[in-house]
Amino acid sequence: MDLPPEISVFILSLTAPFILYTINHVSFLQDPQVILAIGIMVLTTIFLLANLSVKSKQSTDPLFYVFAVFSFTSVVSITNALQHTGLIKGFMDFYISKGEPYLSTAHGIMMSYWDGVVHYGLLLIMAHHTTAGKPFRSLALVWAGSMIASQIVLITGVVVGKYGKNLLPAFWRNAPSLVLSVWAAAKLFNKPRELSIIPADKVEVEQKKTLLSRPTDLLLTLGLIGSIIFTAFRGFVVLECSLDFCFTYIFQYEPYMKESVGFPKVTMLVFLFYVLPLLTACVYGLYTPGCTWMLDWTLVLAGAVAQMQWTHLGASVHSRTPFTYRIPRDEWRQVVTLNLLYTAVPVLLAVRCYMDQTFFMKSVPQEQASNGKKKN
Repeated sequence: MDLPPEISVFILSLTAPFILYTINHVSFLQDPQVILAIGIMVLTTIFLLANLSVKSKQSTDPLFYVFAVFSFTSVVSITNALQHTGLIKGFMDFYISKGEPYLSTAHGIMMSYWDGVVHYGLLLIMAHHTTAGKPFRSLALVWAGSMIASQIVLITGVVVGKYGKNLLPAFWRNAPSLVLSVWAAAKLFNKPRELSIIPADKVEVEQKKTLLSRPTDLLLTLGLIGSIIFTAFRGFVVLECSLDFCFTYIFQYEPYMKESVGFPKVTMLVFLFYVLPLLTACVYGLYTPGCTWMLDWTLVLAGAVAQMQWTHLGASVHSRTPFTYRIPRDEWRQVVTLNLLYTAVPVLLAVRCYMDQTFFMKSVPQEQASNGKKKN
């Protein structure tokens, strides 16, 4: 009996720990070049086996293969996280010493937890929806935003941080991961939106309301403005702003931002140069009716911010971060609360846009709406 494709993807992904354990105990497989070659070979095999699992189907969305490959790497990630938390052992030693040593940092561990839990769950759901003909675009946009942000911070942080002095061959496997994630996002944007069916007169009534008469949108706008200020401020801080309050913040509140690994600085710069313009655009989208792009980009934004904030905040308090760079005990509550609020704003905005799309629908001309009513 043929297994459902999503079950095949799940089973294939679970082979990751066995492969890691085998390589970890076979010394001649632990050469840096061999590790990269094995990685390419294994991922190619996963792709081919995933193709066999859907061969009986007439047509398969190419994104299914993307989800299958990344499901495997997500299990590698959770294996890495569990080993460095001390829950398992004997799986990742070779890969950390001769593959990607930065995955043993606080940033690498927190990133691995996110990839192995959140990304893995999303990927399995999306693999099922893809083969079952169910809508998956919205979930996939959240995943794409999260995955692209994760890869940008990782690749750039490694290159500009202390690990950039001695790059091993396995590092370069991250480049195809980033390219594949961007390609998947482009494919998703070209798919039709999952729009609700809303009567034209309801759209017209909703879009006539001012921002002051939409309390939820007003609160979200205020939250976005606060997020814009906080994003710009932290960007200036990591750019070594000489103002006293910038100096005070990085030393007394978030000293992790000056850690030599490079990841926190790159994270703040991604927020400054990519997230800040999107936050500003979202303020416009909540004020101006008919911005259908809000239905897509808020999902991407929520995924990206949630992933980066989880990794940044988690690394700021992690035991593998040197004590002097962790959030000071006296300021712990304020800093954590502020970061959680910052994370919540784009997530709540994405939920609001997904749950009620009326304000963001394209307005129907009055004559067309009237003709539609006459026909009915």
